[in-house]
Amino acid sequence: MGWGALQWGELITVLMIGVALGMDAFSLGVGMGMGGIRLLTIAKVSITIGVFHIIMPLIGIAFGIFLTSYVGYIAVYIGGLILVVLGLHMLWNCFFDGEEKSPILKKTFWGLLLFSFSVSLDALSVGLSFGLFRVNVALAVLIFGVTSTVLAATGLLLGRRVGGWFGEYSEVFGALILLGFGLKFLL
Repeated sequence: MGWGALQWGELITVLMIGVALGMDAFSLGVGMGMGGIRLLTIAKVSITIGVFHIIMPLIGIAFGIFLTSYVGYIAVYIGGLILVVLGLHMLWNCFFDGEEKSPILKKTFWGLLLFSFSVSLDALSVGLSFGLFRVNVALAVLIFGVTSTVLAATGLLLGRRVGGWFGEYSEVFGALILLGFGLKFLL
């Protein structure tokens, strides 16, 4: 049996949502990659973001439809605040920490989790909205995880490449990108 128009429509819709969710990871990855990042760190960050893009929609679905109107807005503000804090931390390290000029995610496991969590908060809201519709949850979260992993890795690699062109100012540019996205979510 082949797929009907309804199944293809659902697949295309979920793919488009997956790419939209992964674009945050891509653009923020460019900013983080500009500070100079090792390939192993790129793999860790990308995979962690992918895992969060699987877990967060599942948590959102578990919360159910009752919280959708509240958590949707709160998630955006929490994500924005976390990105502002990460951007400010990177700027602080650039200007005042002298020899340690690496972003928080490269220093600690908790920084990596915090960054991945902040990038994945919009997936929580999507998961909440999925509670309202009949969606193939397994397919959706698998697509979200794969697309966000690929887009995060692509952004980090691109940022790493571009970061070399900017020299010592690359981490400042990366911090400003994170700060800008965080402020965009807050305002």
